Amino acid sequence: MRVAREPIMARPLLKIHRYFRRKPVRFFSFILLYLTAGSLVFLHSGFSSDTSTTGASGSGRDPLISEGGASTGGGSSTSDGLGLLGRVFKETRRTPRRFGPPWMKENGAQHIPEWAGRGVDHTSSWSHGAKEKTTKEMDNGRAKYIGCYVDDTQKRALRGVSFFDYKKMTVFRCQDSCAERGYLYAGLEFGAECYCGHKIQAPNVSETECNMECKGEKSNLCGGPNRLSIYRLELSQESARRYGSAIFKGCFKRPYNVTLALPASAVINNMSVDKCVDMCTEKEFSLAALAGEKCHCGFPTPLFTLHDREDEELCLQRCEGEDFESCGNNDFFVVYQTQVQDNRCMDRRFLPVCFSKHLVALASFPGAGNTWARHLIELATGYYTGSYYFDGSLYNKGFKGERDHWRSGRTICIKTHESGRKEIEAFDASILMIRNPYKALMAEFNRKYGGHIGFASQAHWRGKEWPEFVKNYAPWWASHTLDWLKYGKKVQVVHFEDLKRDLFSWLKGMVIFLGLEVSEDRLLCVEGQKDGNFKRSGLRKLEYDPYTPEMRASVDGLIKTVDTALRKRNLPGVPEEYRPR
Repeated sequence: MRVAREPIMARPLLKIHRYFRRKPVRFFSFILLYLTAGSLVFLHSGFSSDTSTTGASGSGRDPLISEGGASTGGGSSTSDGLGLLGRVFKETRRTPRRFGPPWMKENGAQHIPEWAGRGVDHTSSWSHGAKEKTTKEMDNGRAKYIGCYVDDTQKRALRGVSFFDYKKMTVFRCQDSCAERGYLYAGLEFGAECYCGHKIQAPNVSETECNMECKGEKSNLCGGPNRLSIYRLELSQESARRYGSAIFKGCFKRPYNVTLALPASAVINNMSVDKCVDMCTEKEFSLAALAGEKCHCGFPTPLFTLHDREDEELCLQRCEGEDFESCGNNDFFVVYQTQVQDNRCMDRRFLPVCFSKHLVALASFPGAGNTWARHLIELATGYYTGSYYFDGSLYNKGFKGERDHWRSGRTICIKTHESGRKEIEAFDASILMIRNPYKALMAEFNRKYGGHIGFASQAHWRGKEWPEFVKNYAPWWASHTLDWLKYGKKVQVVHFEDLKRDLFSWLKGMVIFLGLEVSEDRLLCVEGQKDGNFKRSGLRKLEYDPYTPEMRASVDGLIKTVDTALRKRNLPGVPEEYRPR
C-alpha cells in the first residue's frame, strides 16, 4: 500500500510547524520579532507622511512662525514635523487692539479722521461676493459670513490671537476658538490659519480670491494666499471682550461723586488703555475707568454699579497714546475690569447654631446650573453650601460644605437632584432651579462623559449613548420639576436663564429667601467674578444639532407640561426660549 506523498511546497511549512511545536519558546520569540518589525515599519511611514503633508500643505511654512513674520505666499520650514505643533495658540505682540466702541464707519457722513492713517477700519464693509451666498451659508446661528479680505503679514487685518493647523483646520474650529476668547471676528487664511480680532483693518476683495479648501473639511473654503475669509461671531451673553488681560465692561455715565465712587485717579500723558489698566492693577483696584487724559480706579459700588451701560458712541474719543482705542471723555467713561481680585465677597464660613434646624434645598435637574448657583450663593452670603451627595472634586475646588452631612445644619442650603416625595418633604424650603431642557440635557451629558467642566467626545454624541440618554433623562427633567412643585413646602422657582440675564436682582431675591440680610457690595463683587472655576465654555457648540425630530417632539411636549404646572401655581411660565416653535 502506497502512502500519499505530501506536496513539495507544503514540506518546508510542515517542518517549521513541527519545529515550533517542539520548541514553543522559539515560536513566541518569532511572533514577538515579527510584531516589533511591523510596528517599526508603521511608525516610519507615519513620520514620513507627516513630513510630506506639512511640506505640501503650507509650502513648508512653519506653523509656529510669529505673526509679523508669517508668510502667506511661501517660505521654508526650519525643521520637519513642526506641523504636529500647529494647534498651539499664541498671543501676537501687544499691538493696540480695540475692545471698546466702533471707531470709524464708512456709511453715512461719518468722517475718517487723519489720525486713522495707516489702519482704516473696514469693519462695516460688506463683500459684494458675500451677497451671492444663501442665508444658510452665511448665517449658521453661530457666525455670519462677512466676506473675503486682504491680509498683509506686516499689517494684519485681524490683530488678536492666531493659530495654525495644517492638518485639521475647520471653519467651526476657528470660530469657536475666537469666540471663546471674546473676539468679534474670526478669519481663515491659506486653508489652515485662524486669526481673531475685534476690528477688520483691511479692504475686502472678490470672493474668487478666497479659494482654498480648509485642511480639515474640503466642503468649506478657508481664505487663500494673503486672503482671509472673515466671519462675524454671534457671541453669547457671557462672552468677554478683552484688552490683553483686562475685560471690557462698557461705556458708563460719569458717577455723581467721582471721588467717592472711584477713589484713585491720575492724569496720564499719552493716555492708553494699557497705562490706565496697569496703574489700577498696581494700586490693586478691580476697575479701570478712562476719562480722556484721566484714569480713575475703584471697585463696583452702589455709587457706580456698572448696571446702566450707555451707547458706546458716547465714549468715542481717541486715546492720545494709541490710535485705535477709545479713552472716553469727561462725561462718559470707558471701563475695564483688571485682573485684581475683588476680595469683598471671598470670605466664607459655616453657619452658626441658630440656623441648624432650618433645611433649605437647592434643587435642580442635573445640568441645570446647580454648582454655578452654589458658587454664587456662597459668594453672596458668605456661608458654605452643602450637598445631599459627596463629590471630592468639588470639595477640592473650594466647596468645603461638601463633606458635611446634609442634615448637619452648618450650610446655608443643600444641593440635591432627588425628586421623590419622601426626599422632598425632608426639607423646610427649597430654591428650585429650572433650565431649558435642551441645554440642561446637553450639559449633563457633557458632565457625565467629560467631567464638571469638560466635554463629551464626538464618539459619544454620535454613538448610541446620546439617544439612550435623551430617552431616559428627558422625562426626568419634567418629573423633577413637577414633584418639587407638588411636594415642596415652600418653593422659590429660579430659571437658570433669568439668573444669567439679571444676576444682581435674582441673586438678591435668593439671599432674601434664605433669610439673610442683603449686602449690595457683596452682590456687586459677585458680578465681577460670577463664573468662578465651575463654568463650562458656553461657546463651544456642536457642529450639528444632536436632537432628532422625534427627540424634539418628545422634549417639546414635556416643556408644555411644565409650563402648565407653573401657571397653575400662579407662577410665571417657562421663559420664551424654552417654548416649542
